[in-house]
Amino acid sequence: MAQTIISVSREFGSGGHIIAEKIAKDHGLKFYDRHLLDEIAYENNVKVEVLEKYDEKPRNAFLSRRVGAFSNSMEEILAEMQFDYIRKKADSGESFVIVGRCAETVLTGHTGLISIFVVGDDEAKLKRVEEVYHLNSNEAILKMKRHDKKRRQYHNRHSSFRWGDSRNYDLCINSSKLGLDRTAEALEDYIHARISQM
Repeated sequence: MAQTIISVSREFGSGGHIIAEKIAKDHGLKFYDRHLLDEIAYENNVKVEVLEKYDEKPRNAFLSRRVGAFSNSMEEILAEMQFDYIRKKADSGESFVIVGRCAETVLTGHTGLISIFVVGDDEAKLKRVEEVYHLNSNEAILKMKRHDKKRRQYHNRHSSFRWGDSRNYDLCINSSKLGLDRTAEALEDYIHARISQM
């Protein structure tokens, strides 16, 4: 099989992470999400707890400075470390599924890249967040808004296009219409069709 890299971006509460895990499992592919920080921490002799505080977060404009290509922002330093890690995996010829981390931008030009964006109806996302995190409705709404705001800022900082803009992904899908399992199956049909053309 030709190299296949599936990047999955998602709205908070859409179940995009679960869908990505299922796709990776069904295809026997490596799966990368926030746990790639474990390897980055090990390679750089840093505690992973230190890195987790800055993962997929926008830089603090008041506390950070950039001189040429150098920044003192931990958010930006960690982002670049992750981007380098992702590029190395892709350049090695490995096939994998990756969640977030601007992978669809970082790996632009790789012929095996398939980029997906998962959205969901507000009501369905709210229900999932309430159940998964044991929150009431108001708490869940605030959590959804907070996470999506951070993802949007992070992505838009490191990408040439807007987070969630359907024109810049191969496929955007609403997981609320079919549910998580059938959404994953629909995406796998698309992935199989793309792989057959590679």
